[in-house]
Amino acid sequence: MVILFDTPSSWKSLLPFTFTRALAEIRVGILTIAEKWQRVLKQDDTYALSKLYLNQNKSFQEGNKPLLYINSSVFPNKEILYRIEQMNEGEGIKVGNEIVAFKTKKDTKDHLEIESIADKINFSSEDIEIIQLKNVWDIFLLNKKQIEADFDLICNDIKREKITDPYTKIYGKENLLVEEGATIRAGIINAENGLVFIGRNAKIQEGAIIKGSHAIANNAEVKVGAKLVGDSTLGPYCKVGGEVSNSVFFGYSNKGHDGFVGNSVIGEWCNLGADTNTSNLKNNYSNVKVWSYNEEQLQNTDQQFCGLLMGDHSKSGINTMFNTGTIVGVGANVFGAGFPDKFIPSFSWGGAEGIAEFTFEKMLATAEKMKERRNLSLTQRDKNILKEVFEITSKYRSGRVNN
Repeated sequence: MVILFDTPSSWKSLLPFTFTRALAEIRVGILTIAEKWQRVLKQDDTYALSKLYLNQNKSFQEGNKPLLYINSSVFPNKEILYRIEQMNEGEGIKVGNEIVAFKTKKDTKDHLEIESIADKINFSSEDIEIIQLKNVWDIFLLNKKQIEADFDLICNDIKREKITDPYTKIYGKENLLVEEGATIRAGIINAENGLVFIGRNAKIQEGAIIKGSHAIANNAEVKVGAKLVGDSTLGPYCKVGGEVSNSVFFGYSNKGHDGFVGNSVIGEWCNLGADTNTSNLKNNYSNVKVWSYNEEQLQNTDQQFCGLLMGDHSKSGINTMFNTGTIVGVGANVFGAGFPDKFIPSFSWGGAEGIAEFTFEKMLATAEKMKERRNLSLTQRDKNILKEVFEITSKYRSGRVNN
């Protein structure tokens, strides 16, 4: 059994996305972090250990076998894999002060107990490079490299679809991977300077332009005339049009119309109204600041480009404008003229002219209707998670922090 554990600091640093998922379930590149580890370890039985309300109370023990614990913020690479293979029970590896992995028979259902378990492990200090998610903007910063890494992981395992449409133009065909069931109609795909992956049953509609690196997951749709610029990912069942650059959509989210989204991360079950635009570069070219859940104030990203970071089940109305480095929490509904605040708390309703609380019952009704449109329904676990998020984020809506 492989357990991908969140540390308290890493979980908080990746909010608002970790409000509704364990860190290992974040998608960077083609795959989620959990899917990456499953493939490299050839181990389907992995478990994401996070906050108690996000866990699924699964039993880890498999007889008397030791459990392999891996830091969920760390991406797999050959050096880490080699050292994991050499580990025995009671041993682990650290890079600097960062726990990367360890083996033990000790079982836990709470990620807060990881530190006390690790105190009994004999760690070796390794001088190796690790790549990990430390901040929300790392999701789009690391996306190109992770598309390349995931491309290598999956390229030999999928059935390929031949492109037979006579009106589709492809540049760099050797860097294009199209999975069985995908369709492309009169599109332009340029993979000369970056890999392009198009997943099972994805649909590329007429006039769409896709420039690598790019990952389009299973059942995603690229709308008519879309312009998808490099280093971006559309997760499963996303529907995206307009212009997108260096952005990650986790899954089941819609941006069906014109408008620009750049250097952004969009969670699941989000909808961006027609002509929603994100600013990703300040007029004076200075570094972008983003509201931090750790510091509860604006934090310098040390990045010149950063757009919108939107949690699950959030929406924007027609012609919404988001400033550089805007954080939108879970279950928010943003609309109206002008630029709203750079921090929109979870379960908020409104925009630049003022914010009110989006009541839990009304937000839940909206979420249920959106899922029904995909022939799905909110599970009781979904509702319990959203209720927990509603309660733990109340302080941000009541103005008890510096927005």
